[in-house]
Amino acid sequence: MTDSFPRLSARTMNFQLGLPRGFVVSPDGSRVVFLRSKSGTSRSHSLWVYDVASGTEREVADPAILLSDAEELTAEERARRERMRVSTSGVVAFSTDEAVTVAAFALSSRLFVADLVGPSPAREVSVDAPVIDPRLDPTGRLIAYAGDRALHVVDQTGTNRVLVGPNTDDPPEVCWGLAEFIAAEELDRSRGFWWAPDGTSLIVERYDETPVPLWHISDPAHPEAEPVRVRYPQAGQPNAVVSLHVVSLTGDRVDIQWTSEREVDGVVLEYLAEVEWSDGRPLLALLTRDQRRLELREVDVDSGATTPVRTLTDDCWVELLPGTPRRIRDGRVLHGLDDDDTRRLALDGVAFTPRGTQVREVMAVEDHAVVASVVPQVASVAVARLGFDGSVELLSDSGGFALGAVGGGTIVVQQRTLADFATVTSVTRGGKAAGTIATVNEQPPLTLNLETMQVGSRDYPTTVLFPAGHVRGSGPLPVLMDPYGGPHGQRVVNDAHAYLSSQWLADQGFLVIVADGRGMAGRGPAWDRLAYHDFIGTVDDQAEVLTELAKRYPDDIDSSRVGIRGWSFGGYISAAAVLKRPDVFAAAVAGAPTSDQRLYDTCYSERYLGHPEANRDVYDANDLTLLADRLTRPLLLVHGLADDNVVVAHTLKLSQALVEAGKPHAVLPLPGITHLAKSESVAENLLLLQVEFLRRSMRVEVGDAAT
Repeated sequence: MTDSFPRLSARTMNFQLGLPRGFVVSPDGSRVVFLRSKSGTSRSHSLWVYDVASGTEREVADPAILLSDAEELTAEERARRERMRVSTSGVVAFSTDEAVTVAAFALSSRLFVADLVGPSPAREVSVDAPVIDPRLDPTGRLIAYAGDRALHVVDQTGTNRVLVGPNTDDPPEVCWGLAEFIAAEELDRSRGFWWAPDGTSLIVERYDETPVPLWHISDPAHPEAEPVRVRYPQAGQPNAVVSLHVVSLTGDRVDIQWTSEREVDGVVLEYLAEVEWSDGRPLLALLTRDQRRLELREVDVDSGATTPVRTLTDDCWVELLPGTPRRIRDGRVLHGLDDDDTRRLALDGVAFTPRGTQVREVMAVEDHAVVASVVPQVASVAVARLGFDGSVELLSDSGGFALGAVGGGTIVVQQRTLADFATVTSVTRGGKAAGTIATVNEQPPLTLNLETMQVGSRDYPTTVLFPAGHVRGSGPLPVLMDPYGGPHGQRVVNDAHAYLSSQWLADQGFLVIVADGRGMAGRGPAWDRLAYHDFIGTVDDQAEVLTELAKRYPDDIDSSRVGIRGWSFGGYISAAAVLKRPDVFAAAVAGAPTSDQRLYDTCYSERYLGHPEANRDVYDANDLTLLADRLTRPLLLVHGLADDNVVVAHTLKLSQALVEAGKPHAVLPLPGITHLAKSESVAENLLLLQVEFLRRSMRVEVGDAAT
């Protein structure tokens, strides 16, 4: 019997398994290091090296060989992977020395190193604690890793020592060498320590979660199990206390004169967004709690004093551009700069990228240019070389979706388009083709039938998906809106893989609409800030898109049968749709909805809505529980009971409000499931159950499906 698409999608992780990722190019451009599983259904990633001169690949670390038993992870490592949205196994991350000749990585919380140049097999290095985030020093002599709340250093012979850790009287909430929850979940910073360029010292983070509210996450399906205690930084409540320290290999320590709770030059800079240490003057990127002020400060490693080098402010929030700040060779600081409606790159405050060229992320810095991902047109992402002289050279298809890596004149570009499901990873050196890195992913058993466009008063990026074989104008179809809807999310991209689940849903008899409303990524700073103080307004964006499409496709859209489904913020928007706009939306499936932003974390909720105490009216206006008495449409709430990101209290409080208002609804609890449904059977049946609910609620017959 052929497996269903939902089962195949879950087994292949949306057909991403088997694709190379995590590219690192050596400074001399001779080799590319990357991760890839051996098949399109294996979740275990191996470490590979691609030799540019010969165009050949070599597997340098195979988890199946290195581990004799099943992989086991500590609770800390599982939590870290949850923050990073990592669902794979094997080698999920690695670090290298500066020359990219050796790699270090963790398997089953044990430490391994691999030779990236010679034929020596990967080998285990003996350690004294469970290994988290191992990182080689730039010279390749030593490896630092976090474990047991301390930072450890080991050489490649297995000589271990604790470099710095909690004092004997510190509470268990004190940890060294790891990123705190907010950094990992909201600031895209997963690191908690940084090597000096010469490998003789490190900057190490210490955090203390004692002030953070203590929450308990239990699994009602297993009442015999103790609840999991977590420190969750709820909006309006205290964050972890974070500090930084320069620690030498001899054990000497210099406290950097910044902590997240103390004033620095009259300002409390509560969030550590990034640390960059490429020369003798490390750079810190620090944000105030309201995120309207970003300071770049350099550190005197001898005294610990910090000096401001650049301050950026914004009336809503300052956007920290991924990959920045960086110090270039002549000492100037590279950073992002929102200039009117363009996210630009600047050197010491002077922008050099052209207006209209939206920069998404910095990948590498060369002598006279930066290699970055840019947005050449709505829904596309390209790799480009951005010259300090203002020049722009695209290194990938301007109409597709690409990522890349560079080093020593070698460029790796992974390219996708809407034309087909092919993912091509090409390697060029000196402007000439040097081969491709293989892909072994499974091919989706679907045929895309879609159109992309911009519609409505704000030119909302939109993709419309029809059932395979559906002929335009051949008859009205029930509609299913399939948004994410949250700020900085982006669903509409020129990548065929982005629409697999949506196409399958269309093939069940729906016309599916994927639309990006206010605040979505890829449109520029002014567009981003339309979500400020207004989450729930994006429901009106979805309704406007539907109205415009009904005019374009009057014979294909049945406006009397419109459903909506989504997860996380998409779950919030789906529930909000039937509560706020029952005139448009006939049914909703809301997965892990963030029903009340007061229950979400400090950094995210306060960035967009402000502090709960100062902005009570704003939080009330975006609170779904206060709209419970408006429900007149079928609503299915779905939530993982083990979710430590959007905790199940969001759904339970909304359900409670609905019950108190006498409003029938359905709740589907998922025992043992976190924010990500990793189980094949759960992921498969979750899709099937959503379709069944929507069909029943919207009176869609199975025979309506085109395939």
